[in-house]
Amino acid sequence: MANRWGIPKDVENLVLKRDKCCVYCNINFSINHLSRKTKPSWEHIINDIKLNTEKNIALCCVSCNSSKGSKDLLKWFDSKYCQQKNITKDTVSEVVKQVLENM
Repeated sequence: MANRWGIPKDVENLVLKRDKCCVYCNINFSINHLSRKTKPSWEHIINDIKLNTEKNIALCCVSCNSSKGSKDLLKWFDSKYCQQKNITKDTVSEVVKQVLENM
């Protein structure tokens, strides 16, 4: 059974075990999620709701998710937000790097 975002339960479990910090800015998620910056949110690395595999689903902080929105990943890297946070194709997590290799 998929969750409310259409992510299959097995993918959800794998991603929850894999992503302990934001796949973009690498900030660790907090247990109590009192801050938007440390609260995890579901992310489609490639903005296609049909791509619900562990290769495209990740956890990122609410701030990064809000900034990226529906932007193309490579274009987002050029944004002021990424420049200020030093987020580049070289600093992101391995799951994002793998997506970039296949683009």
